[in-house]
Amino acid sequence: MRKVLIIGATSAIAQETAKIYAQQQAAFFLVARNQEKLAAIADDLKVRGATQVDYHAMDINELDQHSTVIEQAAACLTGLNTVLIAHGTLDDQKVCEQNFAKTELALKTNFLSVVSLLTDLANRFEKQRYGCIAVISSVAGDRGRQSNYIYGTAKGALNLFLQGLRNRLHRHNICVLTIKPGFVDSPMTASFKKGLLWAKPEIIAKGIVKAIDKRKNEVYLPWFWWGIMFIISNIPEFIFKRMKL
Repeated sequence: MRKVLIIGATSAIAQETAKIYAQQQAAFFLVARNQEKLAAIADDLKVRGATQVDYHAMDINELDQHSTVIEQAAACLTGLNTVLIAHGTLDDQKVCEQNFAKTELALKTNFLSVVSLLTDLANRFEKQRYGCIAVISSVAGDRGRQSNYIYGTAKGALNLFLQGLRNRLHRHNICVLTIKPGFVDSPMTASFKKGLLWAKPEIIAKGIVKAIDKRKNEVYLPWFWWGIMFIISNIPEFIFKRMKL
């Protein structure tokens, strides 16, 4: 039985992923900031077939609480074998450019808080020698672009951290999955104009579950973003710096 810890459980992608696992009669421990939303999601997952749903409300930037909440999750579920880290913010690039405090907070939320969680989880999983740790990153981390390089910096650093963690834990039978969605139509991107490249959260969720089942190292979602980012990543810098992306 899957014993799933989801951090950032109220995000659209996390909710859709949880629905799939609920149909497989998984047990859950959910973490997010909003207590009321967590309660509503927990009730929904139970209706969908989840065998157990516990939850804990916390601000993910309270780094000193991470070890406690992971220990609580493991105790409630009598162990963990699957983790999905799905929290994050898409901060205003222009605001961050003018205010280091905003940049610092964006980096803390999207990178440092994840590193804090992964440090504890990696040590736990290394000892038990089984399981999967999946982390939602972004295609934005593949190359710095003027439109979102603060967010991209956090995701790029996270991608590199996950590469090293995967290298460390592979010999211990631990899957470390880097998830790189492209444009996702979610509450976080509600103000953006949508086009053909945008995907619904449920499509991303199906890709996540499939990648975890196959113990993938990295996955672009939807799949065509691999080709898009391959092209973008290989544009020579003397050309790229002149482009408005």
